[in-house]
Amino acid sequence: MNLQTRSQHACFGGRMGFYAHAAQATGTEMRFAVYEPPQASARKLPALYYLAGLTCNEETFVIKAGAQRLAADMGLVLVACDTSPRGLNLPGDADAWDFGVGAGFYLDATAQPWAGHYRMSRYLNEELPALVEANFPVRSDRRGIFGHSMGGHGALVNALRNPQRWHSVSAFAPIANPVAVPWGEKAFSNYLGSDRQQWEAWDASLLMRARPYPGLMLVDQGLSDQFIDNQLHPQALQAAADASGQKLELRLHEGYDHSYWFIQSFIADHLRHHAAILGS
Repeated sequence: MNLQTRSQHACFGGRMGFYAHAAQATGTEMRFAVYEPPQASARKLPALYYLAGLTCNEETFVIKAGAQRLAADMGLVLVACDTSPRGLNLPGDADAWDFGVGAGFYLDATAQPWAGHYRMSRYLNEELPALVEANFPVRSDRRGIFGHSMGGHGALVNALRNPQRWHSVSAFAPIANPVAVPWGEKAFSNYLGSDRQQWEAWDASLLMRARPYPGLMLVDQGLSDQFIDNQLHPQALQAAADASGQKLELRLHEGYDHSYWFIQSFIADHLRHHAAILGS
């Protein structure tokens, strides 16, 4: 597997690196970031994969969240991937901030012209972990996944669809019921076509009702989030958990919005959640 090192930096006794490779799943160059804590110099460690939200990229989380110091203390490798393929110049892929470039929704598109490249779920579940585990001191049997907004949707959905691959999961302000909100309807109608039944396979609330994740899910949501009522629908996730018996800790926080100030405030809880399950 080809791997290009773009830059590396000392960070809390470990190494913060930025990388690129030619991805088969998307047919494009894909970029990602890896933080290796100091313990990685002596042994393989669990990896925690982060999925960013709309308009973000592989740099957003590692720059804004303040997670590296915590990961160094807990012995977790952090991996952050990009939010979509780039450089394809498909018709309409850069016309809106909430669809196309920077907005891959971590699914595998089936409608044209997206189906040939927008295969972010395949990339996330298969290609990226294989690349990381072949090139970094990372265990192949202990993986966690979490994310924010569109990335929170991606973390929940991909864990529900692939529980054997993801051993811990959490989310910040996820798009919990995308089939019922404008962001999801826009993305799904383009990526998956007009048959709404096909959309249900990528909706966390609907998946949870049918086949709950075998472990505890941690979800944090700010009650001053400007998107909570029209785009996020955390109540749908709670209703699905109540109906299916899913172990869900949905925490609602007065005064917090959709920003990385919210993520910074609770990132330690999420890393502790994953570290307790994954070990070190």
